Amino acid sequence: MTPRHLPAAAIPTALALACVAGCRSPLFQSDKDYDQRVPVSRLREIERLEIDGYSTDQGLPDPATLDPDTELSRTQERVEEARSGFQGRDLVQLKIEDARAATLQNNLDLRVFLIDPLLEQARVSEEEGRFDALISANARIFNNDQAVALSTQSGQVEGFAFTPGLTVPLRSGGEFSVQNTFSETDQDNPFLILNPSNRSDLQLSLSQPLLRGGGRRATTAQIRIADLTRQAVEASTKLQVITSLSDAERAYWNLYRSIRALEVRLSQYDVSAEQLGRARRQFDAGRAAEIEIIRAGSGLADRVDQIISAERDVLLAQRELKRILNIPGLEVDSDVFIEPQSPPIPTRYEFDGAELADLALDRRMELLELELRIAADEALEALRTNDTLPLLTTTLTYRINSLGADFEDAIRQELNSQFTDWEFGVNAEIPLTNAEREARLEQALLTRLRRLGTREARRISIRQEVLDVVDRLNAGWQRLLATRQAVALNTRTLEAEQRQFQVGRSTTIDVLDADSNLAEARLAEIQALVDYQINQIDLAVATGTLLGASRVDWEPMDPRDWTPENAERMERFVPDFGDPEPRGETDGEADDEAGGETGNTTGGEG
Repeated sequence: MTPRHLPAAAIPTALALACVAGCRSPLFQSDKDYDQRVPVSRLREIERLEIDGYSTDQGLPDPATLDPDTELSRTQERVEEARSGFQGRDLVQLKIEDARAATLQNNLDLRVFLIDPLLEQARVSEEEGRFDALISANARIFNNDQAVALSTQSGQVEGFAFTPGLTVPLRSGGEFSVQNTFSETDQDNPFLILNPSNRSDLQLSLSQPLLRGGGRRATTAQIRIADLTRQAVEASTKLQVITSLSDAERAYWNLYRSIRALEVRLSQYDVSAEQLGRARRQFDAGRAAEIEIIRAGSGLADRVDQIISAERDVLLAQRELKRILNIPGLEVDSDVFIEPQSPPIPTRYEFDGAELADLALDRRMELLELELRIAADEALEALRTNDTLPLLTTTLTYRINSLGADFEDAIRQELNSQFTDWEFGVNAEIPLTNAEREARLEQALLTRLRRLGTREARRISIRQEVLDVVDRLNAGWQRLLATRQAVALNTRTLEAEQRQFQVGRSTTIDVLDADSNLAEARLAEIQALVDYQINQIDLAVATGTLLGASRVDWEPMDPRDWTPENAERMERFVPDFGDPEPRGETDGEADDEAGGETGNTTGGEG
């Protein structure tokens, strides 16, 4: 059934095939042993930015050479450019709930964290897979040719053997295996009764550790640790979802603030321009000196600098919100203008700080994650304690042997169990010092104790955070009342100064100062309003929740579903904005629609 002699060139041929399969000599280095290699110059040389190539050769003018009328005209052009710069762009009206949904679906930073639960679940499956049964098979052919001294000895032996088997790891720490060896042997010994001979030997084995590694708690400890770690990672991912959504809401309200601030600055410029016109008319009528015109022009120029700064803040806030939302068509370098459509609705709240602090201790994901990791530390400590025990393993083996002229006879003998044997053994290992395992146990113990101390510090920190936010909310409401009153009083002051100027009892400086005070009061009111809204977000985050009329559910995301090949068929959140249109054509209609719809939505969120 098997060849008498293998070819003499079998071994050299096998080595040659191995070399060909490797495509390179296995004894020497090859470039294919490395991956992509970046040029050393790119790693070590730092290039310089050729900023001179962007120069326009235009420097700052000498103030002594500036013509007031020309500069005033340029100032008006710059303001009109700022006023129409956003109006000329495509407009997207965005509600706060759309911002939340877009963040949950598209935010790139959040997408990375949504992969972590799947990664930890794979590790749990890896630990569970350690108890998978194993089917094995071993096949070999052999040809032995030895010099012998007696004719009763076999000098030439050839044959084959095939051994299928099944190994089942036990959750008690032991292992059960069953295997059956089928073999045929042909020898040159003339005194053998059966030649060739066939064997079919069945072997059953069972091993079980009694101390180290014994017991279900010890063998399944890694599964418990992996599953507790998975839950801790899910708690951490939920925390990241809350953080990302709250960041999106803060960016939304910061954009609202910057847009309103720009409107205040533009309104402030309009007041200064009107004052310049009044000063000229008063000068033409002989009721004011020329210095009033100069003062009004100077105040107008000051307003331009403030408009430029406010315009910059709008651009930065727009870009930050676009980055977080990551909506297709609203990339950070797009010219589309986002207009918030969910205005803040200030409502006074009366909170019980102690009650909210208790709620936070129950809902904060940091604490839940810490509790889960402490439980994992306890499981690891128990495992390390078990590792310090001596090794004491028992083994039991039972065999059924058979021999026949062919496999049919051998299997018949095996079924009749004519020839059996067994053995029982005990294996013991006792380390002299056990220093390594005891050091691992000490590390696990110290890690758990450190995390326990961290838990108490975290609980105190969370209570403080909640109480601080409650105080900020209470103070924020008082700020809102104070700033609104300041706006009303400064509005009346500006109107009074303008009337006084008309009758010659006030100066341009008085009017511009009153306008500046009104602008600062309006900006303070806008800032207080946005801060009050952001403080509500902070309170929700401090209690482990989110603002909104409905809860948010999230799921882990498999990055393999976002390969370039299937990206087109993947669903991504794209709010139904319709076709963007220039802002000037849609302002009125959009405001009417938003006023009726967003009031209920925002009210529910508050």
